[in-house]
Amino acid sequence: MRAIQFDRFGGPEVLTLRDLPEPSPGRGELLIAVEAAGVNFADTHQVDGSYLSPDRLPYVPGSEVVGRTQDGRRVLARTTGGYAELALAAAESVIDIPEDLPAGQALALLMQGLTAWHLLRTAARLLPGESVVVHAAAGGVGSLAVQLAKQFGARRVRAMASTPAKRELALALGADDVAEYPLDEPADVILDATGGRLFDRALDSLADSGRLVTYGNASRTPFTPVDPARLSRLNAGVVGFWLRPALARPGGFTEPLKELLSLTAQGRLRPVTGAEYPLAEARRAHEDLLARRTTGKVTLRP
Repeated sequence: MRAIQFDRFGGPEVLTLRDLPEPSPGRGELLIAVEAAGVNFADTHQVDGSYLSPDRLPYVPGSEVVGRTQDGRRVLARTTGGYAELALAAAESVIDIPEDLPAGQALALLMQGLTAWHLLRTAARLLPGESVVVHAAAGGVGSLAVQLAKQFGARRVRAMASTPAKRELALALGADDVAEYPLDEPADVILDATGGRLFDRALDSLADSGRLVTYGNASRTPFTPVDPARLSRLNAGVVGFWLRPALARPGGFTEPLKELLSLTAQGRLRPVTGAEYPLAEARRAHEDLLARRTTGKVTLRP
């Protein structure tokens, strides 16, 4: 089968199209013929070595796919080795999806949709009537977080994005307005995956008892250490979030995903689909993602 693999850490240039043996499912695993694979920012960290140890090389990236099981079910699945024509998934990480649901929308609901759901519910513990600021509001996670914050009862949802077109998209998805620092109103919740200077400005923009949730460092610049005394003066909190432990908790995977699928079927949630790339162009997909040239869910098609 064809697959994307890398055997050394680096940038997108290390991604190579190769012919590899077909994987064989073990106990409790399903073999999935991949219709589309999702591309996530976390994949770029696997490639550069910040998410992966050298003893796991060579490695086929890709943590989510839409495809068909051997008995013909169309499924959405968490997996390893998704950048391939065939992938393995644990049976408990697979959920059936409708035939008419576009693959890109389904994939947007998996890692990115679950991230947005848990950022608001688990990490920020958003309460009805609170205000939310979403950084990178036109990205895969941000575009869903804007919509879910509204669904979960936020009083005001404000968007930050890097270009006028991305800001317009966030407004079209339901953001009340575009935010810039310094804010004209302190925020109860700020979601940040950018880090660097934006993180520092966000921390100074929290309302009393506000929560700044950090779930990435797209700027790839060091974080300024947070002084607990500073948090005390602000009466604020910084919450770190990583999706994997949240999914391991009872009820952390299937129930939120079913809610996301239901909201989408009802037209109350619109996953934003972005560029599709042939599997052989995975390198270009990563280049565009890192350069912030993408909007919404990026996918690979074998």
